[in-house]
Amino acid sequence: MTSPESVFDHSEYDTIVIGGGPAGATAATLIAQAGHRVLLLERDQFPRHKVGESLMPACWDTLERLGMIDRLQESHFPKKYSVQFFSRNGKASSPFYFSDVSCADHPQTWQVVRSEFDHMMVENARAHGVEVHHGVNVREVLFAEGENGSQKAVGVRVRTEDGSTTDLASKVVVDASGQSAMISRRLGLQEDDPKLRNASIYTYFKGGQRDEGRDEGATLIMHTQHQKTWFWYIPQPDDTVSVGVVGPQDYLVRPPKRPPQEVFEEELLQCPGLLPRLAAAQQTRPVQVLRDFTYKAKQRAGDGWVLVGDAYGFVDPLYSSGVFLALKSGEMAADAIHQALEAGDLSAQRLGTFEAEFLRGMEAIRKLVYAFYDRDFSFAQFLERHPEHREDLVHILIGNVFRDGVDDLFKPMAEMAKLPVSWA
Repeated sequence: MTSPESVFDHSEYDTIVIGGGPAGATAATLIAQAGHRVLLLERDQFPRHKVGESLMPACWDTLERLGMIDRLQESHFPKKYSVQFFSRNGKASSPFYFSDVSCADHPQTWQVVRSEFDHMMVENARAHGVEVHHGVNVREVLFAEGENGSQKAVGVRVRTEDGSTTDLASKVVVDASGQSAMISRRLGLQEDDPKLRNASIYTYFKGGQRDEGRDEGATLIMHTQHQKTWFWYIPQPDDTVSVGVVGPQDYLVRPPKRPPQEVFEEELLQCPGLLPRLAAAQQTRPVQVLRDFTYKAKQRAGDGWVLVGDAYGFVDPLYSSGVFLALKSGEMAADAIHQALEAGDLSAQRLGTFEAEFLRGMEAIRKLVYAFYDRDFSFAQFLERHPEHREDLVHILIGNVFRDGVDDLFKPMAEMAKLPVSWA
């Protein structure tokens, strides 16, 4: 490998993390906390805009390990205590309060500004000893032939802001590159869920109506009258709300191609639960369009490499699981990498020890997404027939999906809704 430019502190690392989002920052911080030399490379300068503002309560334990709780408690981010659903006619369900689960240790979370939250996470990584560089573009992951002819990750090739190219060696490479999914795409590992090929159009409003008391920071999920799409409504600081519409890509971004703003406004007129809340509000940003495909990689880890966050997989944004799964995958990966480095065993089997546990939790969220999109299924009717499963449902809305019995909810639900064949 070529000698690195002086911008880097070392030429070899125990772990190089590609990407400074929540998954990458989590993995980097926890590996560094365990005493290993960690380099985090992010191509963008922070703070940067990012959608996905709502945190699940189950983020708490990981954030506590990272040393982030005090900073969040002192922040201006609205506190979130519940999720509430609205029917196609605008009728509101009773809120699903996270405190309804008897064993919920932390029944409160936050609605964050992602540009601020992600910046806080990266700076926290730096404070825990991670070497952080922004404006560095990872051009490729470097592989060498390992045992039995397998391909083993041995480092990365990067281009710095001055245009120079450098090779850096690492015992483990963590791909946290988001939907760029560098390793998964290179190795042809990605598999999509053909029934969840959605898109979203989103923007921000100032002056939108909020509920009072502990309901002020709730995430609201609202059906449209034709039930082809749904809206999220997420309170933000400074009297701002994040508002987005989600639906099948071939419907929402459909030919003949029309301006996304026009499509957003047309769908808004179909959402009686949302219209009154925005009657006196002003849109503050142009709409943006995102692809919300649900997918995962066929393999979580290989010799010398691990996938975390969206580089491994993504589930529809319905239940705001993106940041939670990013944090949890980063945490699980960090623990596996630390143990592998200590044992001197950087094999795919050792680095991917957490895959089955993680996938089971991810599957629980995907099944609940399928139930929501089934037009013949009603959560209200399901809970009328099976009131004993209300707590199981709230468990998943909290993010408490890595527990025994998480699948018990889906046995009776499968009798009323079309659920997916398991990826596990």
